[in-house]
Amino acid sequence: MRVLFVVQGEGRGHLTQAISMEKLLRGNGHEVVEVLVGKSESRRLPGFFIRSIQAPIKHIISPNFLPTRANRRANLSRSVLYNVWKSPEYIESMCYIRRRIRETGADLVINFYELLTGLTYFFFRPSVPMVCIGHQYLFLHKEFRMPDKNRCSSFLMNMFTRFTSLGASRRLALSFREMKDDDGHKLSIIPPLLRQEVFEQEPLEGDYIHGYMVNSGFSEYVCRWHGEHPEVPLRFFWDHWEEEPVKKVDDTLWFYQLDDREFLRQMSGCKAYASTAGFESICEAMYLGKPILMVPAHIEQECNAYDAMLSGAGIVDEGFNLDKLLAFAKDFQPNQAFPLWVRSSRHVILSELEKYTYKASYKNLYQGVIGN
Repeated sequence: MRVLFVVQGEGRGHLTQAISMEKLLRGNGHEVVEVLVGKSESRRLPGFFIRSIQAPIKHIISPNFLPTRANRRANLSRSVLYNVWKSPEYIESMCYIRRRIRETGADLVINFYELLTGLTYFFFRPSVPMVCIGHQYLFLHKEFRMPDKNRCSSFLMNMFTRFTSLGASRRLALSFREMKDDDGHKLSIIPPLLRQEVFEQEPLEGDYIHGYMVNSGFSEYVCRWHGEHPEVPLRFFWDHWEEEPVKKVDDTLWFYQLDDREFLRQMSGCKAYASTAGFESICEAMYLGKPILMVPAHIEQECNAYDAMLSGAGIVDEGFNLDKLLAFAKDFQPNQAFPLWVRSSRHVILSELEKYTYKASYKNLYQGVIGN
């Protein structure tokens, strides 16, 4: 089966899921023919993704959330206006997606939460089936409980999620725990799709706090806390490409450019983990048994954090108040069921995709007969 990926490239979660999915498919005899990555012009594609993906990578300009002036949380009104202004470029990207589906000869499109893929299927109706994968699809599940606050934002986020999966044959919802499928919403519940490197880590309890912030403006919180607690070592990763690869503020506060191998190495040896509540890194920390402080940057991450809290992963805060994390870590007990759930992911996902393998084989056989 020939598979085309379309990946939403903001942050690291969808990128690492695509890396894992490509390895899984190639290891089972399938071919990933191309990877289209949707991103804004201001974002750089991380080096770990370029190094890890074997298929040709092509970029498309796609919608994204703009941060506030302080570069912390997303600014919804600015984001809407900006993306309306950029809509002619997005239409070009949709035409390009349609063309690549046709020219690569793909039998299946796997969409990692890229909005323009759903819109392409809505407006152009490609005949190739599409499967969507992401934690966000879990929020559409009939039994999923949304956080009580920000109901308007929750509604808008779920509308956005539906738009990403317009025309999808199936939505694969990544979940912290087992739940029943929801066929009414074309939802299959699957375990987190973690990379092989996560399973190779040996968890140790060090003396430092590890962290990741999707918007570098959160560094002010970290620096402020560090000024009051200079004795606690902090090692934070950020998306701040103007800085050097490792910025050593002093002996106990270091900021790293995003490098996934180093990120996992630091996570495996940390005392606790603080994050802007991206699904993928929460899963990695849970698998390695680390207590987590989650600081959501937008409504999607608020839902991630709420769901992770229900699964015993950690606590939620509006800023990087690491006192709360250290207090929580003292009595923290890891979720023992989570690693077993994660290890079943490859079998569960392959079972979901096998039905499209049969369809692709039939299509290829039919085309061969017609061609002869």
